[in-house]
Amino acid sequence: MEARKITQTVVDGLTSSGRDEFLWDTKISGFGVKVSAGGRRSYVYQFRLGGRKGTARRITIGEHSNPWNATDARKKAEQFSLLVAQGVDPVAAAADAKRLAVDLAFTAYSEKFVESCEGDGWRRLVDRTLKKHVVPHLKKKPLPEIRKSDITDLLDRIPQKQAALKRNTFAVLRRLFSWALGRGDIERSPFAGMETPPAVPARDRVLTDHELAIVWTAAADAGSLFGPIVRLLITTGQRREEVTQMDWSEVNRTEALWRLPKERSKNNVGHVIPLNGLAIDILDRIARGAKWPRSGPVFMTTGQGPFTAHARGKARLDKQAATLPDGQLAPWRLHDLRRTMATNFQRLGVRFEVTEAALNHVGVSRVGVAAVYQRHDWLAEKTEAFAAWAKHLEAVFAAASAKATEATETTEK
Repeated sequence: MEARKITQTVVDGLTSSGRDEFLWDTKISGFGVKVSAGGRRSYVYQFRLGGRKGTARRITIGEHSNPWNATDARKKAEQFSLLVAQGVDPVAAAADAKRLAVDLAFTAYSEKFVESCEGDGWRRLVDRTLKKHVVPHLKKKPLPEIRKSDITDLLDRIPQKQAALKRNTFAVLRRLFSWALGRGDIERSPFAGMETPPAVPARDRVLTDHELAIVWTAAADAGSLFGPIVRLLITTGQRREEVTQMDWSEVNRTEALWRLPKERSKNNVGHVIPLNGLAIDILDRIARGAKWPRSGPVFMTTGQGPFTAHARGKARLDKQAATLPDGQLAPWRLHDLRRTMATNFQRLGVRFEVTEAALNHVGVSRVGVAAVYQRHDWLAEKTEAFAAWAKHLEAVFAAASAKATEATETTEK
């Protein structure tokens, strides 16, 4: 085709000759329209880097009327022309721009990071933190364009009373940017030089025997799922999510063992928990007999999804507890049940190493040289400790029940 100025009218009038042809613009060198053998018209820009010795390259701007018109395509060609004049490859620049807008957009990148996380507990924490507290703020901002000020602004939005959330959010984001740095997706992390938010004061709440009896009793009316979850938290001392996400394939009634896979453990370490009589009784009630299912979630909701209504269940339990004699509890959290069991293990004379093993803690007794050479699983000792814990709980609950019965009889008289 003979070169001429490319206008909307000119392009609208182009027809196919049955083979691919090009119409080149007389004003901007390299700007043209390709007419395919099938009649499709597309705006293109052809260029050389490094003068005449450079290899000719062509980039497609877009199809005519879908959505490009001659005026917009000309403006784009002018931008490409300026890049070439500066020695910049428009093809590479376009690819980089697309990567920034798509692959490195924070929303998409955060999903990729979540997929890379190992351990169900850590993955859920990362996913929940990013979706609830970070993505709504950073949205689709390209990762390389996120500055330190963006991070501080995000953290400043978290109330001071939620110090643990602020610290967790900081840790998750710092890990994400470290991961991105290691992959070469960014050249510098905005967390360089940033101070970690102050540590949250360690909680020391331990429930008394009286409070444990109240929680155990109130759990009976705290929901068909949440009640047994709370009682298993008391009897096993394991983490909330580990209990809530328990699968029947992990527990064995004959062996009286719960084998927690490392993928579900917070510290990514597999764990074997002896099931004492109280724990087995709880699972028997859920299974409606001594024959447990071979697989499937132990705590399945009606929507066929995992149980997540911990806050609502906790509020219901506290409300029920308040109706019991002397049942008004000081503020407490589900995680306090784990600390309570650990404390009582010490009261019952359980060795520190056994307590650490029972909690699946990677503590001082399981790090360094000890982690390499000390391979004892403490199963026999753990079994004895959990049996002693069940015996203690049964005595506490029996005493509380007897006291409640005595109070009722006295009132009736």
